[in-house]
Amino acid sequence: MSEILCQWLNQELKVSQTVSPKSFAKAFSSGYLIGEVLHKFELQDDFPEFSESRVSSAKLNNFSRLEPTLHLLGVQFDQNVAQSIITEKPGAATKLLYQLYIALQKKKKSGMTGSEMQTMQPLTSVRLQNMKSEAFRERLRNLIPRQTDFNLMRVTHRFQEKYKHVEEELVRVQFEKDERFQKLKEEQRCFNIEKQRLGRRRQNEIMAKIQAAIIQIPKPASNRTLKALEAQKMMKKKKEAEDVANEIKKFEALIKKDLQAKESASKTSLDTSGQMTTDLLNTYSDDEYIKKIQKRLEEDALAREQREKRRRRLLMDQLIAHEAQEEAYREEQLINRLMRQSQQERRIAVQLMHVRHEKEVLWQNRIFREKQYEERRLKNFQDALDREAALAKQAKIDFEEQALREKAIHEQIAVERAQARYQKHYSLCAEILDHILDLSTKVADYRMLTNNLIPYKLMHDWKELFFNGKPIYEQAKIKYLPAKPSEEQIIELEKRDLLDGKDYEEYKNMVGEWSLPEEMVDNLPPSNNSILGHVLHRLIEKTLPSQAESTVPEVPSFAIKGCLLGKTFSGKTTSLKSLQKDFPIQILSIDTLVQEAIQAFHDKEEVIEALPVQQEAEEKDLPGLQDSNEESQDQQNAFSEEPVSSEALPATEGTNTNERPKTEEVKTSDSFSELTVRAQLGAKSEKLLKKGMSIPDGLLVSIMVNAINQVPVDQGWILDGFPMTLNQAKLLEEALTGCNKEQIELEAKRTQISTLVVDPTVSKEVPVPPSALDFALLLDISDSSTLSRINDIMAEAFLRETPSEDISQHVAAENQDKDENQTLKDQIQHRIIGFLDNWPLLEQWFSEPENILIKVNADIDKESLCQRVKEIVVMEMQKKKNKGSPKGKTQGGKQPVKKSPTDSADMSPAPVVPPLPKPGSEEWVYVNEPIPEEIPSFLVPYWKLIESSYIKTIKTVLRHLREDQHTVIAYLYEVRTSFQHFLMRPDHKQDFVAHWQADFNSLPDDLWDDEETKAELHQRVNDLRDRLWDICDARKEEAEQERLDIINESWLQDSIGIAMNHFFSLMQAELSRFQDTKRLLQDYYRAMESKIPVEDNKKFIRVPLLQLDGKDVSENQLKIPLVPRISISPETAMSKPKLKTILKGKMDNSLENVELNFEADEKLVMDTWQQASLAISSMVAAEIHQKHMEEEKENQQVDTKEKPTHTIANKKAKKEPKKQKADKKTKGKSPPAAEASPVVVTPEEFTDTEKKNELRLKIKEEHLAALQCEEVATQFRLELIKTKALAFLEDLVTKVVDVYKLMEKWLGERYLNEMASVEKLTEVARYHIETSTRIQNELYLNQEDFFINGDIKVFPDSPPPIRPPPVEKEENGTLTIEQLDSLRSQFLDVAPKGIIGNKTFTDILLDLVTLNLGTNNFPSTWMHLNQPELQELTSLLIVNSEFVDWRKFLLLASLPWPIPLEEELLETLQRFKTVDEEQLGMVTLEQYMQAGLWFTGDEDIKIPENPLEPLAFNRQEHLIEFFFRLFADYEKDPPQLDYTQMLLYFACHPDTVEGVYRALSVAIGTHVFRRIKTPTPLVDKTFSFTDVGPVAASPEPEENIREERELKEEKEDEIPENANTEKISMETLLKVFQGGIEAQDCDRFASHLKTENIYYEKFIKIFQDLGAKNLEPIEVAVLLKHPFIQDLISNYSDYRMPDIKIVLQRSEHVQGSDGERSPSRLTEEKK
Repeated sequence: MSEILCQWLNQELKVSQTVSPKSFAKAFSSGYLIGEVLHKFELQDDFPEFSESRVSSAKLNNFSRLEPTLHLLGVQFDQNVAQSIITEKPGAATKLLYQLYIALQKKKKSGMTGSEMQTMQPLTSVRLQNMKSEAFRERLRNLIPRQTDFNLMRVTHRFQEKYKHVEEELVRVQFEKDERFQKLKEEQRCFNIEKQRLGRRRQNEIMAKIQAAIIQIPKPASNRTLKALEAQKMMKKKKEAEDVANEIKKFEALIKKDLQAKESASKTSLDTSGQMTTDLLNTYSDDEYIKKIQKRLEEDALAREQREKRRRRLLMDQLIAHEAQEEAYREEQLINRLMRQSQQERRIAVQLMHVRHEKEVLWQNRIFREKQYEERRLKNFQDALDREAALAKQAKIDFEEQALREKAIHEQIAVERAQARYQKHYSLCAEILDHILDLSTKVADYRMLTNNLIPYKLMHDWKELFFNGKPIYEQAKIKYLPAKPSEEQIIELEKRDLLDGKDYEEYKNMVGEWSLPEEMVDNLPPSNNSILGHVLHRLIEKTLPSQAESTVPEVPSFAIKGCLLGKTFSGKTTSLKSLQKDFPIQILSIDTLVQEAIQAFHDKEEVIEALPVQQEAEEKDLPGLQDSNEESQDQQNAFSEEPVSSEALPATEGTNTNERPKTEEVKTSDSFSELTVRAQLGAKSEKLLKKGMSIPDGLLVSIMVNAINQVPVDQGWILDGFPMTLNQAKLLEEALTGCNKEQIELEAKRTQISTLVVDPTVSKEVPVPPSALDFALLLDISDSSTLSRINDIMAEAFLRETPSEDISQHVAAENQDKDENQTLKDQIQHRIIGFLDNWPLLEQWFSEPENILIKVNADIDKESLCQRVKEIVVMEMQKKKNKGSPKGKTQGGKQPVKKSPTDSADMSPAPVVPPLPKPGSEEWVYVNEPIPEEIPSFLVPYWKLIESSYIKTIKTVLRHLREDQHTVIAYLYEVRTSFQHFLMRPDHKQDFVAHWQADFNSLPDDLWDDEETKAELHQRVNDLRDRLWDICDARKEEAEQERLDIINESWLQDSIGIAMNHFFSLMQAELSRFQDTKRLLQDYYRAMESKIPVEDNKKFIRVPLLQLDGKDVSENQLKIPLVPRISISPETAMSKPKLKTILKGKMDNSLENVELNFEADEKLVMDTWQQASLAISSMVAAEIHQKHMEEEKENQQVDTKEKPTHTIANKKAKKEPKKQKADKKTKGKSPPAAEASPVVVTPEEFTDTEKKNELRLKIKEEHLAALQCEEVATQFRLELIKTKALAFLEDLVTKVVDVYKLMEKWLGERYLNEMASVEKLTEVARYHIETSTRIQNELYLNQEDFFINGDIKVFPDSPPPIRPPPVEKEENGTLTIEQLDSLRSQFLDVAPKGIIGNKTFTDILLDLVTLNLGTNNFPSTWMHLNQPELQELTSLLIVNSEFVDWRKFLLLASLPWPIPLEEELLETLQRFKTVDEEQLGMVTLEQYMQAGLWFTGDEDIKIPENPLEPLAFNRQEHLIEFFFRLFADYEKDPPQLDYTQMLLYFACHPDTVEGVYRALSVAIGTHVFRRIKTPTPLVDKTFSFTDVGPVAASPEPEENIREERELKEEKEDEIPENANTEKISMETLLKVFQGGIEAQDCDRFASHLKTENIYYEKFIKIFQDLGAKNLEPIEVAVLLKHPFIQDLISNYSDYRMPDIKIVLQRSEHVQGSDGERSPSRLTEEKK
């Protein structure tokens, strides 16, 4: 799919960016390419506003502009799709592009443009779409993250990748480190193994040697003790030591002696050798020589003797040693010989020596090992101490970190909860805003539909929907509902039911749309039929089951009852323990009670049979704990539980199978039922806990109530942390009070089932049962305090972790507490969240019926909190004591308060005392005689059927009326808009006008003034006008026919007929209710009189409905009679008299039919109402007649017996006032008296008879009163329905007639406007005929509009004349740009370097000013210059007395141009340097124009009105270009300009010194201050540009020079201390002072000669004098102080700007004196 789309985008559409399947999501994430695709199909006109950027604002802009276009194409697009595309979700862009591709192909086939598609949409949809687009933009802005968030996500991703890479690197390094460490450990292990192996090898070798060695055992001395042996050894050692010491002394003495002899010999030899030379030199004697020889021989002999002695001594020592060795050998041989005697003895000796050696080794090893063990124990002990300290420190750090983590988790949870609350609040606000938006749009739509006249009913319904949070617009169709309706259909059903209920309430209470008219307010009937209400209430009570008195006895009244609630670690248990010490109050904790109940089950706690009374009391205290209480809990908790005995039995079997298996099989539930209630509840709890389930609320409440019942009567109790949820509070309240609030409310509703009538004697108020608790105390603590408390507890437990080896139980208890604290710490977050979730409901529960909630701030210390709780408990106990008697538990159930019925047997005859109470009044005592049981069971469902059918019918009819109102509004709007569109249909008049205009303009020019032609043209205009009028008449007739067709449609008659049938259905509902009520009262009172109900064979009266279609239906097929509709035509109504009309103003024949039909419908409504009213009156009269007939029959039967006459008279007197019609009063008279019967009647029978007659009379009176009350109410409602029906029909007809009149008004106005537009066209045409002019602009005649379209011309205009190019004129001796370029080219050919000899320069000028050569090169004022004047001009331009700079001459000749200031020159230089990126000092023409000079060529040039006149010449713009040509080097390609050299030319100044300083500033690039003031030359005083002429008379140069001087003087006056600190190089200085270089170009044939600057050597000397030995740059301030530089600046004239205009001025004066040019002419030229 993506490849097909890419081919479509890249090849067919050729989008700006190539799209590939891999980059599909990224390419379309900004929305730019989607807009480009739509723009290529001419659907996105605002595509230039799109942005290719990928920032969030650009994406929001693009998708906001795309949304209306995509909706126009029918593409599914919302903020979720936009977010998916922006976030580059896979497949989102592909899906959208595929839908777009399909839609665009359909649009391409249809050939419609975007504007046509928009115009085809209705106006309402367009406005709604605009509002939806704004809402889409806002929602998309909320969905799209900001660009900073995108950047942050990108940076976060990059840092995450970097962190992952670093982490992997660390893991790799750690892995390599571990590998190296493992390798070292392996090598160390191998080394240790090898070392152990070598050690074992050596040990084995030693052991082998020991075993193989021959041990020399000396012969033990006889009879010597161990001490003697030791003494002998000591003596032997001492002797050996002495011998060794003596030998050492002898050896030392011998050595000393030898040393002395050697020293003496050496001394003598030295002496003799020293004297030998002297003796030999002095004298030579043979005697002395001989003596010396003798002496030498003696010494040799002595030495020989000493050597011999030493040799002998050595030999003696060797001999002694040899003898000792021989002796030892002999002894060894002896021992060997002795030992060789017995081999067994030798082996034994070896073994003994080996054992002795082993013992000694073992002893040494044991000593060494013990020493090692001791060192190791000390080291291990120290290591353990260090490890414990480190672990404690680390545990402390971990504990603090864990506390911080817990706090962070809690803060995160709090933030999430706050975010959830915010989201909930935000969603509610968003929903409300959506509803407000829907209401606003709905109101806007209906304002458009109804011309700003929205009916009150519609607005009221919308407000009801808005206030109830229902959507105003229809979400789904509910005409045909499926088996499982959708959510939207359910919402629509709820909306319909809500509006139906509101309409029914208005109808029932006669308010709003059904409010009473003024004429009916005075005859308002009673709002309630009290007799009927009493009857229904009595019947309903008979059908309800009899409520037995509650068997639940009252819970004993305690001193105080309450509960203490709060978060975990808020101080509940601590406060209650402190409270229990001071007051006799029982503290009940649910955790402890559950554990005790389970323990009671394990302990087999049984009921004590010896105390049956106590057992019964316990059962009464907790009635039906296993049955009724659990059943109520099952209703609340929605889970089913079996009886305790049946559930706990398997648990007991499982626990005791190992002890008595056979006995357990025989065990029954009877034995289990012997357990106490607490044990049974504990068994049930244990079973659930073993299954891993939580204990349900019902079971917890049962355990708590059981514990409460065990508390003594006079002792109060407080619940610790219970109830924890709203369900537990409800169950606890029901268990303690015995009543359920919800059941009480349901019973009250059941007793008040009827909504049509109400029994006023029944109290509507439901008594609220008192609360089971006296107070509920909340310890309010913040979450942070809770976390800090658990951390403190854990810290204390950690510090107390000192191992106690002696007391093992204490250690176990501490470990258990530690585990509990750790469990609490792990669960603290969940407990806090659970409390926060459940507390709002609990707070409402404890506050609403009776505010028993007390809040205490628990963020205080322990003592203050306990004291505060004590004060509150004391205050509550005082309140309870002040109330009087202590309260017990209230009984459940509501006892209805009724008036005691008056029994007929208790009634005694009493004289009639006026005024008698009327039936149904408050004083009236209702007849409550017993009735058969079958009657209520029949009449109550019958009344429910009556009521439900009545309400359903009324709601259905009112719903149809409500929906018909929307239909009427929509139809009338559709009629208006369709008629307007019909009036605006195309008329094709413009075709005739365009054809006439073309013919008119095509007339030849020579016939325009011909009279016959004009007459013909006027006739054509008349023909055109007649044709257009015919078109207007035809359109008017078509519009009138269209209006008549709309009027003659049957919609109005059908709508009126449907509305009449709806109102007839309301009448039928009232009539049916009356008939059913009459029958119910008749059956009830007949049953009270013990009579059989009469079967009513009469059919119910039906109100006829209108037959809307003309089909004939037989009467047998109809259940409801139909009345044919009679339409009155105008012909049949002509003979009738003029009737009353509801229409105002003039009526046409078409509306008379509407009026006549309305009068017929009005008459039909009146007839139907009279028929229904008469039927009700006849039914009441028939009932009264039937009563009188029955009474007469009974009186005839009674007259046969003897009765006192006064009794009959009293009956008649009571019956006559109740008769309401005159024609039936005669029937109430007593019959003629019969003869007395001979039967004797006892007084008791007479009294019973009198009572029965009186009761029968009262029943009749009550029955008739109820019937008459119902008749009055029904007649009133029928009259109200009739009135509203007539008003509704009149309003409907009025609206329709207003629309018909409005259509007629539009038709007439449009016809008149069209005729007027044709007249305007005729006038314009006649005007152009009379004026003989063509009509160039298009004449536009469409519908009723006529105008001359100035944007469209039927024939083109004549082309405008071409303006000639601007030409520069000669003015007062100023050279034109063309002349300057001509001079530049001539000078450039002669001297390309810019320097020329003065004689050559004069000759060139002289040649140019001659008549033969200079006619076109100079202006006329220059043509009169002679050779002396030219020489004078040359002398002003001479440089170094020989040469002339022709560029400077052309620069002066091009004046006037703005003289630059020094700051302007420096700014221009800076701009050139900025443009010159390579800093070469050269710029091209493009760069030159980009940088610009200090002035621009943008002058205000006036454009002449005459198109043939050329524009004024812009001299300054051409001067800027000429300066580039003047100073550029054309030898380079492209030509380049040395901008520094050019600016040095512009640095020239009338003041020589000032010119040099300006040049230095330009060369350096900064301002150079003048330190030495030089006197101004006389040339400056006489120099002025004002003497040149009118062009040069401009004060600009003089002002510039004056301003520059003033600025220079100010700067010189305020010279800063660090002025002129810039450094200047030798090259820059030589560039400023170019002495001698000018001669390079004086002769073209001597260009090969290179002359040196005359100042070069002097400048070198100056630099060396100033300390620059290597000619490095020096400061300007130092350079300016040098005398030569100062003298050079004062006398250097190259930068002086001479005034060449003086020569021209003098020449003009001379010519004027010769008569060639007069002074007056010169003055005129100056002016």
